[in-house]
Amino acid sequence: MTKKFGILTSGGDAPGLNPVITGFTRTAINTGHEVIGFLDGWKGLIEGLTEPLTLERVQEIVSEGGTILGSSRTNPRKIDDGFDRIFETMEELEIAGLAACGGDDTQGVAQTLFEKGANIVGVPKTIDNDLRATDQTFGFDTAINIAMEAIDRLRTTAKSHHRVFVLELMGRHSGWIALEAGMTGNANAIIIPEFEYPLDELCALLKKRHEDKRTYSIVVVAEGVIFPEMQEKIEKAGKDSFGNVLLANLRVGEFLAEEIKNRTDLPVRHVTLGHIQRGGPPSAYDRFLGLRYGAKAAELLHQEKFGRMASLRGTEIVDVPIKEAIAELKVVPKDLWLLAKSFFG
Repeated sequence: MTKKFGILTSGGDAPGLNPVITGFTRTAINTGHEVIGFLDGWKGLIEGLTEPLTLERVQEIVSEGGTILGSSRTNPRKIDDGFDRIFETMEELEIAGLAACGGDDTQGVAQTLFEKGANIVGVPKTIDNDLRATDQTFGFDTAINIAMEAIDRLRTTAKSHHRVFVLELMGRHSGWIALEAGMTGNANAIIIPEFEYPLDELCALLKKRHEDKRTYSIVVVAEGVIFPEMQEKIEKAGKDSFGNVLLANLRVGEFLAEEIKNRTDLPVRHVTLGHIQRGGPPSAYDRFLGLRYGAKAAELLHQEKFGRMASLRGTEIVDVPIKEAIAELKVVPKDLWLLAKSFFG
């Protein structure tokens, strides 16, 4: 029996979203179903903004970054009758099952909808790689390679001008991007949200490098790092619709560069890599992973295994309860942090 399946992409974009849409659409159609794309995340579901997804529509989007469906940070909890309007749209369009592609905020909404009776499944999406219920999220591989290349490029100019460069990378709650890009890019220090690294200790390390005639340094910092000296900035930064601090207003990289300059008198520059990490074509690995995640989501809907999320375990794509995905974040473990720290200097 032919059914209509819907898919949406919510929150920040990530390399690999279009492969997810492709894998989902192809698998759903191959099992006899129709596919409807909801535009701009939960906003599209609330307002009934849709686009039919066909084999022709997804034929050549695997190599494209971003998402053809658009995205937003719309939070149904903050909209009057938001959840009721979602159910009305699904009923009106005869949507038999929905795939929600997003990070912890999106999966939290998906779990609430499931508990209210929606036929819904999840696809984990975050370049931060901080969803515990899956070994890796798509987009992370692309992000760390872009960040690693940025470190490689900054090093040559840092050497030429005998400077300290502070590179701010994405990572709100966890420092996976900063840690892996920093280690593989041979950064001289890495600062992540999970573990404190005092400014005095960092500045002493940088001064020693220059005293030892190693007259350049690369410091990598995750955007979610909050130094004790930044408390006043947090209060003024503002929050998004999900209650997350607007990290762009904190500008931890700029803050850190200024602190280093004031404490060491070394020449310092800061670079915020920002959305370059999540833009552009996905890596081969993220394309492959995205296709598999999308296919799994369509299979879950076809099998009526609702309230589940596609997950990578080892080399296999399995499914886990959505509530497991949002129970806690996956953070950098202490042993890996200590390994990275042992390479500082």
